[in-house]
Amino acid sequence: MTLRLYNTLTRSLDEFRPIREGRVGVYACGPTVYRPPHIGNFRTFLFNDLLHRYLEWKGYAVTFVMNLTDVEDKIIAEAAARDLHIGDVTAPVTAAFEADLRTLDIRPVDVHPRATEHIDAMVSLVGRLLENGHAYEKGGTVYFDISSFPQYGRLARIEAQDVRAGAGLAARAGGIDADEYEKGDARDFALWKAARDDDRRAGAAWPTPWGEGRPGWHIECSAMSMQVLGETFDIHTGGEDLVFPHHEDEIAQSEGATGQPFAHYWLHVKHLLVDGEKMSKSKRNDYTIAQLLELGHQPSAVRYLLLSAQYRKELNFSFDGLGAARTSLQRLLDFERRLADAPTRADAPLSALPRLATRMLTEFEAALDDDLNTPAALAALFNFVREANAELDRDQPLDQGAIGAARSALQRADDALGVLALARMESQAVDDEFGSWVEQRIEARRLARESRDFATADRIRDELKQRGVVLEDTPRGVRWRRG
Repeated sequence: MTLRLYNTLTRSLDEFRPIREGRVGVYACGPTVYRPPHIGNFRTFLFNDLLHRYLEWKGYAVTFVMNLTDVEDKIIAEAAARDLHIGDVTAPVTAAFEADLRTLDIRPVDVHPRATEHIDAMVSLVGRLLENGHAYEKGGTVYFDISSFPQYGRLARIEAQDVRAGAGLAARAGGIDADEYEKGDARDFALWKAARDDDRRAGAAWPTPWGEGRPGWHIECSAMSMQVLGETFDIHTGGEDLVFPHHEDEIAQSEGATGQPFAHYWLHVKHLLVDGEKMSKSKRNDYTIAQLLELGHQPSAVRYLLLSAQYRKELNFSFDGLGAARTSLQRLLDFERRLADAPTRADAPLSALPRLATRMLTEFEAALDDDLNTPAALAALFNFVREANAELDRDQPLDQGAIGAARSALQRADDALGVLALARMESQAVDDEFGSWVEQRIEARRLARESRDFATADRIRDELKQRGVVLEDTPRGVRWRRG
C-alpha cells in the first residue's frame, strides 16, 4: 500500500516519496512558550504524533523535529515588564508543555530545538541572504526583499503584489506593526530586528555584523530545520493559520539562501471549534490540558477526541464528545480483557478471528494511507471489535493462535493511534487505587473484629459490597474479588 498526503504546496493528494529511501525527515512548528498551549494547538501536536507513529508503522526510519519558540515579541514584553530574563518567562511554560506531552502519551521527538540555542545558525542564514541579494539592512534591521523572489506566494496562492501594508498581511509577515521599522518596501518582512531597550533588559539581544539585535520569527524555523534536517527535507507540518505568512516566508528565505527546494510536502491541520464556536481567549473556551484534567476528564478521552476527525476536516470539541470518546475507549478495553479471559483449547475448531484480524488491518492501513483518514481507520477497528465479539459470543473454547491473532491486530492498530495504551494505563491506575482502598478497608474490618466491634466490621463489609467487592474469609485470611 502507498501513503498519500494532501500537499498544501500542490493542492493535491500526492503519493509520498521520501528523498532518501526508507528515511523521512519531518519538521513541525512547535509552540511559542509564552502561555500554555490550548486544545487547538494540541490537535496539531496530536496530528504530528499520529504522523510520527504511522511513518514508523510503515517501516520508515524517522527523524522528527519540533521547535520551541522561546524568543518572540510577547515573551520579550512580558519579561521586560516584570524585569525578568526571557528564560524566566519561558521555563515554566516549557515545563508545563512537556508535562502535557507526557500526559497525552505523545511520542518524544528526536530533536526539540530552542530558538535561543541556534542564534549562530540564524545569523549565518541572514548573512547568506544579504550576500546573494535577497535581503537588505536598514538601521540594524535586516529585511527579506520579496521582489527578489518571484515565487513568493505559491504556498498561500497569493500574488506578491497583493501583499499590502495596512491590510494586515505585511504587518503579520514581519511579526510587527507595519510602520514599526523603516523598510524599503512595506511588503518585506524582518529577518533580524535591531535591538531595543526592552530586548536588552530581557536578555534578548545578540551581537551580529550589522549590529546588536534578535531574530525575526520566520528565520528561526528555517535555520533550525535546516541545521537538523539539511537544506532539503521531506515534510513540514503546522496549523492552517501558519500557511501565511509564516510558512510562506520560511520558503522564501530558505530557498532564497540555498537555491534548493525547502520542504517537499506541506501538511496543515484545520482549526478547532469548541461547542460549535470559534475558540478564543475572550470566550474562555481555549482550554488547556491541565484545565481539562482539573474538570475530571481523562487524557485518553482527550487524545481520542482530538484524533477522531481527519486532520483537514472540522472538529467540534465538546464535553459530550469527551464522554462519547470515553465510551469508545471502554469498549476497546472491554474487548481486550475479553480476549485475555477467553477460554482456549488445543483442539478447538477453526475460528473466524484470524480472518477478521487480517481484514481489519488491511482496511485500517488503507484508511491511514488515504491522507491519515482516522475516522475510516477507527471504523475498521470497531467493525472488527463488533464481529470478533460476535465470534466470542459463541461461548466455545478457541485456539490460542486465533486469540493471539486478534490481540496482535488490536495492538498493531493501537501502535498507530496510541489511544488504547493510554486508556489501559489510566484503567490500571484506577484499579490500583481501588485495590489499595479495598485493602485498607479489609484491614480496618480485621481490627474491628479483633476488638469485637462486630457492628463496625459488618458496616465495612456492607460498604465494600456496595462498591461491588465480595469478601471471602479463608483459613489464610480474607480474599476479595469484584462481584
